[in-house]
Amino acid sequence: ASDGDGGGTDEAPMGVTATVLQPGTVTEQVRTNGTLRADESVELTAEAGGKITDLRFEEGTRVEEGDLLVQINDAELRARKQRLEHELQLASDRAERQKRLLAEGGVSQEEYDATVNEVEVLKADLSLVEAQIEKKKIRAPFSGLIGLREVSEGAYVSPQTQIATLQRVNPVKIDFSVSEQYASQVMPGQSISFSVRSREHPLEGEVYATNSKVNADTRTLQVRARAPNPDKRLRPGMFADVQVPLGTVEDAIVVPSFAVTPTLDGQRVFVAESGTAQPRNVAVGVRTDSTVQVTGGLALGDTVITSGMQELRAGLPIRIE
Repeated sequence: ASDGDGGGTDEAPMGVTATVLQPGTVTEQVRTNGTLRADESVELTAEAGGKITDLRFEEGTRVEEGDLLVQINDAELRARKQRLEHELQLASDRAERQKRLLAEGGVSQEEYDATVNEVEVLKADLSLVEAQIEKKKIRAPFSGLIGLREVSEGAYVSPQTQIATLQRVNPVKIDFSVSEQYASQVMPGQSISFSVRSREHPLEGEVYATNSKVNADTRTLQVRARAPNPDKRLRPGMFADVQVPLGTVEDAIVVPSFAVTPTLDGQRVFVAESGTAQPRNVAVGVRTDSTVQVTGGLALGDTVITSGMQELRAGLPIRIE
């Protein structure tokens, strides 16, 4: 309908909701994918080959550092050790007798020296055999969880034979990469959060190391973090969705994400001005699931319209409800 004063139109104001921009806080974050790894992991193998005579671990159980896990046949070495111990005892007794006789002139210095040398050689041979006997035992190098065994008692194993995997999983490590543009912002001691499919809520970790160089092929920096895992529910190999906070911006301009609409040349919001809707092109920064940081185009105190985004147009009369 004409208003009779120059051909304008009377249009009923559209009811909208709006928010007055107040200073807010946003945390810039980078999201990336990661993989969980054991804090320590080793493939158990034998130092010396032979037939397994005793398996002393249960699959999937905890073992302590130094525990004997596998005994390989060492009967021949033990027999050699027993013979050397006997020979060493005889040589030591002979050296003691000759030491007394030497003072009385009963034996020559050369004879005594030869016997002392024989004692030392036998001691060295005995130490070598004891070391070879120890190589027939496989002990836990650290405390952790032992996996499924690959061999049975009575099997012949060589140093290349994999027997089982031992892993320490508390804490657990998280390996992930960030783009080279963030390389200077991710430092040891920095907190991260990560999610895995087996846990409902996000978990916390801490960066403890970064690689010494950026990968030239992917232009990413490899980062490693640790997280506590007292209940052992986090397992090596799991996929992790990682969030790394890079910094916090105070007094930021933050609007609801649904108030920002894409246009051909960027992003746009509508603000309320003198009872009408007016478009503003904006530059955006950090996004979260529900908010967007506006880095240009708005000022604190502006009134941003937050409903009816599809129906708004420049100059549309509005009524804030």
